[in-house]
Amino acid sequence: MIKTQSVDPASYALPAHGNGPYRLFRGLQERTIRDFERSLVDPMGSQRGRLAAMLWEAQDTAFGRDHALSASDTLESFRDKVPIRSFAELSPWMSRVHAGESQVLTRSPVTSLLKTSGTTGAAKLLPVTEPYAKAVDEGQSIWRLALMRDHEGVTQGRAFTIVSPPSEGTLPSGLKYGSNTGRMQARQPWYVRARVPVPAQVAAIQDSRIRVYCLLRFALQSQISSFTTANPSTLLLLFRQMKEHWPDLVRDLARGTLSGPARDLPRRVRWGLKPYLRRRALPAVPVPAELWDLEVINCWKGGPAQFFLPRLQKALGGPVPIREVGVTASEGYFAIPMSDGFEGGVAWLGGHLLEFINADGQPKWAWELNAGERYRLVVSTTAGLYRYDMNDILECTGHVRGAPLLRFVRKGGNMLNITGEKVSEDQLLQAFSAVAQDPAIVGFSVSHRLAEVPVLRLAVEGPTTAGLAERFDAALQQGNVEYQAKRESGRLGMAELVQLRPGAYQRWRAARVAEGAPHGQIKDPVVLRDDAAWQRLKLASEGR
Repeated sequence: MIKTQSVDPASYALPAHGNGPYRLFRGLQERTIRDFERSLVDPMGSQRGRLAAMLWEAQDTAFGRDHALSASDTLESFRDKVPIRSFAELSPWMSRVHAGESQVLTRSPVTSLLKTSGTTGAAKLLPVTEPYAKAVDEGQSIWRLALMRDHEGVTQGRAFTIVSPPSEGTLPSGLKYGSNTGRMQARQPWYVRARVPVPAQVAAIQDSRIRVYCLLRFALQSQISSFTTANPSTLLLLFRQMKEHWPDLVRDLARGTLSGPARDLPRRVRWGLKPYLRRRALPAVPVPAELWDLEVINCWKGGPAQFFLPRLQKALGGPVPIREVGVTASEGYFAIPMSDGFEGGVAWLGGHLLEFINADGQPKWAWELNAGERYRLVVSTTAGLYRYDMNDILECTGHVRGAPLLRFVRKGGNMLNITGEKVSEDQLLQAFSAVAQDPAIVGFSVSHRLAEVPVLRLAVEGPTTAGLAERFDAALQQGNVEYQAKRESGRLGMAELVQLRPGAYQRWRAARVAEGAPHGQIKDPVVLRDDAAWQRLKLASEGR
């Protein structure tokens, strides 16, 4: 559905006047504010500045030499010299970075690697450089400043943020890798980090059941003014488990102890957490809006997150504003929301070089976008991602002066993504092939069944055996690290099997031919990305 969003010009202004915390923080961000305001008035100038920064990074590097990049390159000549690439297509240079070789993609040294899921199953490890980290910090600063402008109360309590460890392992080259959320939190100003209510070691707890219990234990002893996480489904999971463990939590808070599922923690971890424990009397019934004086909830609002937002509002038990965290990923920060009611945000053109591929496959710059049209995002960053295909579909919903307003729609291509799992068609094929070798199986399709805890719905035509959905689920977890994480944390449930009637795919193909599709080009649908596609297959199975 195409959306347009009305713009209140005041929501994009960062004036010198305002509440005390806002004015104090604003005084520390003068240069960043000037860059942001310039990007709204002169998007082309801001993007030329980003290009100059990247061309400086590319000088005397293997990538720069391979593409004959020069400091004199223009936006158009840069586009002509560098093709759009996926992560896999960057592997000749990326593997050298992982091996510890310097000046492969950037002049600035790679300080660490970010672990994120790939579209072929193996985790991607993206380089981090100081210029890249600074660009992300500045975008976050603008978001945080607008948040404080609108919600002075966020500074009066603790900021509960769900993150993963910034360091999860080390490559043979000595480069450490970990999550972007943990990296970003570690780089927050001290006065922001001081408001985090959960000890850092909780993020490193591997057992998700125990980790969530510990998160709740520390949250409940604190005066929380804001919750921040990417997926609203994560908060729904947190609140469901709060109800499940409420008797243990009430007892722990009354005694100042850490028990419940946390009894299974190693003794050294429990002793390390003991100094942080506090007491608090809790009511008989857990209602988040009554347990804490919540000023705002920060999470994604676009794409599949829209399904969870009304459920989250109901679970809160009271009116709490929900604010977008922006169009963001491990690769960078691309659009900044500046008010509560907004979905998506204004393009952050002072951070990275952004291109937008239209429906005809033509690349467009930010100032060339049309409201109501959708584009595939391609980014270039000072971390060495040059014309990198994000495979994210964004929609331009309007403009603020010369800069486009962007909202996330979905991942591109044949992919399922409801909580951030990003399951590709290849991963589904590999997982199913590994557990279902019966040649009498005609075909299979996978879709989401939306519920408070969504699941993958595995539809199969042909003979099936007991436990097929469970084996498929396990194989998919092995092939996709993000799906595994969402399953382990409870954000996704076990895949379920739906038996299709004989002839289902034949009838589906016949319906497609009747609609005018070339018979020789029709492929049985492996990925069903929306409910309409699922209903079509269901009708075909029922012979209707």
